[in-house]
Amino acid sequence: MRFLILIFGVFCCSTSVIFIKIGSTDPIVLSAYRTLLGGILLIPFILQVKKTQRPPLKELLKRAWPPAFFLGIHFISWIIGARLTPSANASLIVNMVPVVMPILLLLVLHERISNVEALGTSVAILGVFLLGLVDFNLSPEHALGDAVCFLSMLFYAFYLIFARKNRDLSSVYLYVVPVYILSGLFCLGIAGTLELSGKPVVWLGPNIRNEVISILGLAIVPTVFGHSIINWALRTIRGQAVVIINLAQFIFAGLMGFILLAEIPHTIFYISSLLVVAGAIIVIRHAKTQS
Repeated sequence: MRFLILIFGVFCCSTSVIFIKIGSTDPIVLSAYRTLLGGILLIPFILQVKKTQRPPLKELLKRAWPPAFFLGIHFISWIIGARLTPSANASLIVNMVPVVMPILLLLVLHERISNVEALGTSVAILGVFLLGLVDFNLSPEHALGDAVCFLSMLFYAFYLIFARKNRDLSSVYLYVVPVYILSGLFCLGIAGTLELSGKPVVWLGPNIRNEVISILGLAIVPTVFGHSIINWALRTIRGQAVVIINLAQFIFAGLMGFILLAEIPHTIFYISSLLVVAGAIIVIRHAKTQS
């Protein structure tokens, strides 16, 4: 059941690239709207946690600010990159976290991946490598967007590590709500600083209907549901298993890009998808106990 919930969360996260491309609000501002609204919508869930199980606000903020920083930079760079490259590419590159996650798990949490997880990771990353190699050869004009998405992936990896590190909190909401709100304020501060320095910032795109859909969609689907579920999963499922399954984002994004945006994936996309699914099945079968 945990894995079915995680897969649903991964699907929710994969919709972000679609909502991003609907609007044209500045990436920094859109990141602020997304996280602030997402955090505000989840505040009632914090209030349901017993007061005896709630650490002081000061402690929650102390835990939240590092991942909030990484999340804010991730969202800003992710939106910029997603608008420069096809949906499948953006979701694929930004979710190459399994490549760096074993190193971070070892250095930060002293958690080693098992041989079976290493096998599943290798199979999934082979799919990532094949698609990335073919796409770059066919579409070098997307190189800038791919590079931005790669940097975004690194920030995303650090953000996920903190979710694993803070799994001792009694409720995932005690963690995600402060992270979302602080991240939103951080992005809002960057946008305000740019505006004050004389650089124009698009606070809301010209098509109000599209912008509302984009903002609400990003806040509710990939943030409130998607990111919150992934943060929850990192509390109960091994870290490497979560990030391998999270790779399925590019499969969902590629299919939605084809259906909604007429972005036709290359044939190798389907082969890559099968490899990622195979890698995920390997780690799911192995990850039977909570760690």
